[in-house]
Amino acid sequence: MDQEYTSRKKRFYGPSQGWFMRMLAWREQHIPERTFVVMLALVVGIASGLAAVLLKFLIGWMGGIVQASTKLTTVHYQYLLFPLVGILLASLYVRYVVRDNISHGVTRVLYAIALKKSRLKIHNMYASLVASSMTIGFGGSVGAEGPIVFTGAAIGSNLGQQFRLSPHTLMLLVGCGAAAGIAGIFKAPIAGVLFTIEVLMLDLTAGSAMPLIIASVTGATVSYVLTGMNVEFLYTQSEDFLTRRIPYVIFLGIFCGFTSLFFSKVIEKMEGLFKHIKHPRNRFLLGALVLSSLIFLFPPLYGEGYESINLLFEGHPSQLLSNSLFAGMSGNVWFVLLFIFMLGAMKAFATSATNGGGGVGGTFAPSLYVGCMVGFFFAYLINTLGWMGDMPLSTKNFALMGMAGVMSGVMHAPLMAIFLAAEMTGGYNLFLPLLIVSVVSYGTCRIFTPYGIYTRRLAQRGELLTHQKDRSVLTLLKMDSVIETDFVSVKPDMSLKDMVDAISRSHRNLFPVIDDNGMLVGVVQLDDIRNIMFRPDLYRRMYVSRFMAIPPAKLELGTSMDHVMKTFDNTGAWNLPVVENGKYVGFVSKSKIFNSYRQVLKHYSYD
Repeated sequence: MDQEYTSRKKRFYGPSQGWFMRMLAWREQHIPERTFVVMLALVVGIASGLAAVLLKFLIGWMGGIVQASTKLTTVHYQYLLFPLVGILLASLYVRYVVRDNISHGVTRVLYAIALKKSRLKIHNMYASLVASSMTIGFGGSVGAEGPIVFTGAAIGSNLGQQFRLSPHTLMLLVGCGAAAGIAGIFKAPIAGVLFTIEVLMLDLTAGSAMPLIIASVTGATVSYVLTGMNVEFLYTQSEDFLTRRIPYVIFLGIFCGFTSLFFSKVIEKMEGLFKHIKHPRNRFLLGALVLSSLIFLFPPLYGEGYESINLLFEGHPSQLLSNSLFAGMSGNVWFVLLFIFMLGAMKAFATSATNGGGGVGGTFAPSLYVGCMVGFFFAYLINTLGWMGDMPLSTKNFALMGMAGVMSGVMHAPLMAIFLAAEMTGGYNLFLPLLIVSVVSYGTCRIFTPYGIYTRRLAQRGELLTHQKDRSVLTLLKMDSVIETDFVSVKPDMSLKDMVDAISRSHRNLFPVIDDNGMLVGVVQLDDIRNIMFRPDLYRRMYVSRFMAIPPAKLELGTSMDHVMKTFDNTGAWNLPVVENGKYVGFVSKSKIFNSYRQVLKHYSYD
């Protein structure tokens, strides 16, 4: 018997896994889990930081190939070709090599946390890096931040799975990987931690704070060591912020809020359009047509667009037109304003076309891009109209505020937006206006939609974990785990004598009434027939169809637990039947749900 068990274990773990299992056993005995998680957070931070540096290198390398093939300094028809090549390569790689959907990386991380016990596949540690580098390197109008979040989260998840850690610890390591990825790609450790709290919605507790901070700081440190101490954008604050500008900052926040709504709605509608196109070839053709046309007309939409942001920070808006069809209009201030406005408006369409056509990328960079255009446009327009007299608004300060405002509204993450804008640029002296713009933009968006761009997709399907413990636990609970089937069923034509016999065989006081087709037609409760069940004179005259009752509600199999609890509250019932297309499946009871609720809450608690 021992030999057979050993043989089975070897077949399961493989011949080389014996030492690893012994190491796991030694770790459990000698290293407390919290200490071990901190150690793993350090490893995840290093790996995710390296992945972020690698991704930026790959994007730069592929972009260099494009630049080497032609000089994109004047109007070039290659703008119609290169983005098309990028999304074609990425889509072919995803379809024939990865063979899995890796788009919308942040949403997929949220989905894994909610419904997959924080388990991500091994290929997610590298697939997004390759696909997004091809997409962005050849001019796709998306960002690298969504893919690096997916990559970092996958690194944390797979490392935790290797060490057979529990789902709640896997969730924490997923957050560590995401935080380190953001910190590494932006060199923004505080924003990395805040991303996991506001976007991934992990609770910051005594048990989770230290691993998240360690992973994020480590990811940023790796990036600084390998790429230098420079920040992402060339921003230098040359004008002090004056409190008399606060009303304009508030108006900018409102403007950013409505811009965020526009951006999110365009993304949502375009995604729906591409989803209705069944054949991948047709999706690619539509995406390539839209993207290439937009980049040809508005070359600053090419790639992530960080060069355009730096041009605005340096005060050279007219240079945005230098390699476009409208270069001759660069001296016309009003046309420059219109061009910047169109860049902000068209970025959402270019991003949607890139992802819809088969490319892989995120919406971080596009939201920063749109915010910069909006903020600069707002200040430049007011200055051009002469409203400020000899004390004009600082266009680069307002461009930076716009970046924080739009990101806050799009992602519903005001704290992350504030610190990300400050850490990427070194604009720490603008914390007050950044705070005002972010909060006002976020508040404006909340009036119209309770969800950010990443969470909306899951919320619409009832699959979103939130900071509300009650709703989060109900999301994690599944109906299949609380259905009870040990009930003795009866038929409508059975006599009271047969009913009494069924009661004697059952340890329950509830009996489903099922017809010959398995359809649930009613229920019998023991309390309802207690006064007649001991009257032999009625045994042959009373039938189940006469004393059965219609249940107050029926639950369809697969119903969300949130809806189940609302049904219990509305009916006041303690037990409700579960059916599938009308056919009886079992019962769900409040006591079973409460017991499972407590177990899940305890299992996923960090403290």
